[in-house]
Amino acid sequence: MDENSNPKTKYSVLEIGEVKYNTLFTKKYLNRKPYIPKNPKQIVSFIPGIIKKIYVKTGSKVKAGDKLLVLEAMKMNNDIIAQTSGKIQKINVKTGDHVPKNFVLVEIK
Repeated sequence: MDENSNPKTKYSVLEIGEVKYNTLFTKKYLNRKPYIPKNPKQIVSFIPGIIKKIYVKTGSKVKAGDKLLVLEAMKMNNDIIAQTSGKIQKINVKTGDHVPKNFVLVEIK
């Protein structure tokens, strides 16, 4: 802090490694959406589209890399694959459904 700074200004401490910095965060930074890591057990649509084919059923066992379903988006068929091994707990779509972006398609247990 220098001698020209306002004494009423509230600084936040930002720690990077072992070094601590006094800083001001912008309003835009403070209002940002917090980062939420993706759950590999929930398969979500990465783009809006139509479900063309479903390869699995509830209770099926899948391995990482197995095809789960086909999502048609922008005239292209996209194979949606399992990112982790497990058992299909719930299928939230059926053939012909229109799904928005980030919709949970399949849940793996």
